[in-house]
Amino acid sequence: MRSPLLSPRWLGLHLAALLVALVCTAGAYWQGNRAFEPDRDVITNPVEDLADAVPVTDLGEPGTYLHPNLTANTAVRARGRFDADAQLLVPQRMDGTEGYAVVAPLVTEEGVALAVNRGWSAEGTEPPPSPEGEVTVTGWLQPPQDSSEGFVPMGESEAGTAERIAPSVLVGEWDYRLYAAYLTLPGSDPAAGGLTPMPPPEPPTEFSINWRSLSYSVQWAMFGASGVAFWIILMRRELAEARARNTGGASEESERDPDQPAGAGS
Repeated sequence: MRSPLLSPRWLGLHLAALLVALVCTAGAYWQGNRAFEPDRDVITNPVEDLADAVPVTDLGEPGTYLHPNLTANTAVRARGRFDADAQLLVPQRMDGTEGYAVVAPLVTEEGVALAVNRGWSAEGTEPPPSPEGEVTVTGWLQPPQDSSEGFVPMGESEAGTAERIAPSVLVGEWDYRLYAAYLTLPGSDPAAGGLTPMPPPEPPTEFSINWRSLSYSVQWAMFGASGVAFWIILMRRELAEARARNTGGASEESERDPDQPAGAGS
């Protein structure tokens, strides 16, 4: 016997349920994408103008934690003397080319050092020495580099090099108290010495969710789930009624006297 769910009426209901599911899925997907669109990235700390630089001493004490909002593109200035003998090369790629960031400690009058990234030098070239005498440098404060930045050369590290620009690494190379960040100089700073300037990283961003679109996405999903659930309930009810009709007909047939002609009176 043909299933009651294959009747013309039910074929129309199946098609309607499929359309409802497709429309609700498309609506949920569309609103979900709108809720997490890339243009909803919000710059939390843009690169500051060096004209607005503040003394590094205003941002915190040496060795103490500095909030990421402070150690990301904040324009600062510092005064001191470079320890030219302590200058280090840190492996760093620039536009796909291997080379080194030239890093030297700027020692303030308090005896505290700030790691200064003077610029980039291609591999195989001799970087210029650090300037002598007391200088004032102005640049962008940066958080310590992690192991994902730069590149790690093969083999053992050479003398005069460091793995990355991070106080946790540099403290083993320099006998100074260090600030928990480093300074990146622009190419125009005299202390850069003609090195290729290394631009500060992209400004940090926070992700902003469009809650209205997200709520619409959830509503579309709920409508679709409700439509599918209603469709399933209707099918179960139709099948149950069909079974009941078939069972009732079979019972009446079994109770009828087999010797009595169909339709005969009692």
